[in-house]
Amino acid sequence: MKLSGCNIGFAITGSFCTFDKILPQIKVLVDEGARVIPIFSNNAYTFDTRFAKAEEFVEKVRDITGEKGISSIQQAEPIGPSGMLDVMVIAPCTGNTAAKLVNGITDGPVLMAAKAHMRNNRPLIISISTNDALGINFQNIGRLMVMKNIYFVPFGQDNYKSKPNSMVADVDKIRETIIMAMEGIQIQPVIV
Repeated sequence: MKLSGCNIGFAITGSFCTFDKILPQIKVLVDEGARVIPIFSNNAYTFDTRFAKAEEFVEKVRDITGEKGISSIQQAEPIGPSGMLDVMVIAPCTGNTAAKLVNGITDGPVLMAAKAHMRNNRPLIISISTNDALGINFQNIGRLMVMKNIYFVPFGQDNYKSKPNSMVADVDKIRETIIMAMEGIQIQPVIV
C-alpha cells in the first residue's frame, strides 16, 4: 500500500530532542504523495529550547507539508465530525501525552485531535519518546497498547546506562507502521 492521497494528521508534542529526527519522516510521507496536516501541542508550538526555536521549527514543518497546521483545541475539534484524517500519528509522543491520552484528558490541540480522530475508528499511531517509559509511564503505555485502533512505532531503550527508564521509537519505522496500521496490523517486533 502506498500513501499517495492519504490524509495524515502528524501531531508533534514536546520531546524537543527528537524534532530533528521527525522532520525527515514528515518529508518521506509528503514525498510519497500524502497530505500531511501538522498538529502542534501547545509546548511544541510555543517553547523555545536548546534544540530549536519554536517559530523556526513550526515554519520548517509548514514548509515541508505546505499546510498551516492545527495549533488550538478549536481547530482540532472538527477532525472527528468531518472525518478529516485517514490516520493520525503522534510523533514524538511524550509520557505526559500518553498519560493524558489513556485517561481521556483533552487539554490541548494534540489530545483533542486524537480524541476527535479516534471516534472514527481509524488508526492512531504512537511514536513514544519518554524518559519514564519503564517507570511511572509503563502502565500507561501498556494500557494504550491494548486499546482498539492504537498502534505503536517500534521502540526501545535509548540509553540504558544513563537513563534506564527511557525509551524512544525508531522514527525510521513511522511510514511502515502507518501502512500496517491501516491494514489493522501492529508492526512487529514492537519492542526493539
